[in-house]
Amino acid sequence: CPVMKPGSGPSEGQSVILPVHNAQQWLDECLMSVLKQDFEGTMELSVFNDASKDQSMTIIEKWKMNLEDSGIPVVIGGHDSPSPRGVGYSKNQAIIQSTGSYLCFLDSDDVMMPQRVRLQYEAAVQYPTSIVGCQVRRDPPDSTERYTRWINQLAPDQLLTQVFTSHGPTVIMPTWFCSRAWFFHVGPFDEGGKGVPEDLLFFYEHLRKGGGVFRVDHSLLLYRYHLYAATHSVLEMTIWTHRVHFLEEQALPGWESFTIWNAGKQGRRLYRSLSAASRRKVVAFCDVDENKIKKGFYCHEDSQERPKPQVPILHFRAAQPPFVICVKLDLTGGEFEDNLKSLHLQEGRDFIHFS
Repeated sequence: CPVMKPGSGPSEGQSVILPVHNAQQWLDECLMSVLKQDFEGTMELSVFNDASKDQSMTIIEKWKMNLEDSGIPVVIGGHDSPSPRGVGYSKNQAIIQSTGSYLCFLDSDDVMMPQRVRLQYEAAVQYPTSIVGCQVRRDPPDSTERYTRWINQLAPDQLLTQVFTSHGPTVIMPTWFCSRAWFFHVGPFDEGGKGVPEDLLFFYEHLRKGGGVFRVDHSLLLYRYHLYAATHSVLEMTIWTHRVHFLEEQALPGWESFTIWNAGKQGRRLYRSLSAASRRKVVAFCDVDENKIKKGFYCHEDSQERPKPQVPILHFRAAQPPFVICVKLDLTGGEFEDNLKSLHLQEGRDFIHFS
């Protein structure tokens, strides 16, 4: 079908959504990967330049001719203000100026495998209210090994049960693919700019509205790790605050009481971060560390309540589910996972990972 002009309404094709800010060192590889897609339907590239000060636009203009000669229309927007508006704003603008019925998100420092658009489009048609992701290959290969394993090895049911972990969305933003109609049902992205986790906030809203999560189990993206990535501007405390709020909103209302698995720093931090109503549901901490268990209880010294709350600390075998688990799952040599399995608990029903 013919590609429709920007502003004339969605076509049946795919729009690759590419926000750009000072990306000159990666753009040639990124844009080559758009050209090499084996998808046989209609596809366009929608680029939004967020106040780049390097040669990014020169590179994009060079590639525009090559892409359009190959049947891939290129829509270019942007601004040259003194300061960038941020990733959320840039993605929203790239989407608004695009025309496809499906959106394929691409970061300017990443590289798509040739079959990416084709395989994710097939999945998106099958799961029209889902965010579709894929497996990735990390560059450099030895960067963020634990995170990369988590991205690639989550079981299908864990794409929904592990949405509370510190890793963020269970399918990562650079791999997202979804219908335009579903995007506008959920979105747009938060435009707060630098320091705002716009992908996490969108993902949470997607889940609130009943959206699904699906991963194509092929490595379809070279996912680069470097110090200039926008994700490094988001403070850990910001992520933590959003996670605690989502946990309290989505999971804890269904539990009359629960146990925090970890009487150490992270478990106590979670307890202190909860609302007063949620703290009252915490019946115990549990642990395997005999020194922590011997203390008998944790006292919330900062509480304004009198007397100050004292929460028992138990051995994990003496504790009762459901659990909120504040333990890094694969940093314990398998011992923690073995302990968990011995209790015959079901993830999502009996325990939630908040690690």
